[in-house]
Amino acid sequence: MIWNKCKSAISYGLLAVSFLFSVAGCSVYSFTGTNTGTAKTISIQTFSNNAANGPSSISQQFTEDFKDFFQRNTTLKLVPRDGDLQFEGAIISYDIAPAAIEKQDGRDQAGSNRLTIQVRVKYTNTTDPSQDFEQTFQSQDDFPGSQDAAQINADQTKVRGITRTIISNVFNKSVANW
Repeated sequence: MIWNKCKSAISYGLLAVSFLFSVAGCSVYSFTGTNTGTAKTISIQTFSNNAANGPSSISQQFTEDFKDFFQRNTTLKLVPRDGDLQFEGAIISYDIAPAAIEKQDGRDQAGSNRLTIQVRVKYTNTTDPSQDFEQTFQSQDDFPGSQDAAQINADQTKVRGITRTIISNVFNKSVANW
């Protein structure tokens, strides 16, 4: 009885090891789900801030978060320019608008405000040009109606949450092939 259990455990163990070796032999896929093909390098240009209302720091912060995300989730080497995979673009919209209207003292007021950020991204895959795209990505989050634009801009946790969603969506479109 014990021998049969050991044989089963050994069989499952060998099956698991075989699977790991077969996955390891496929160099274009990783455990994070990325598919970088034969690409070895990535270049990410600074995303300019073309949004009229965006804070001055958003360009640098977005670009650094973009680089960090791709470096953490791929094995690609970051190079200053001419990478096998290339990203460039601009923050094109940074808008704060009422998301819900409510009556207070007989007047209409914003019950909540919504920050919407749009980023135009151009992706070039020099190893497989059929993967190239240029697309606008957007995300948003709501803030209490009592917060004005300065307070919303100062809430870096929520602003970065919005930009990280955009970065994640770009990642999924470019190298995760979702």
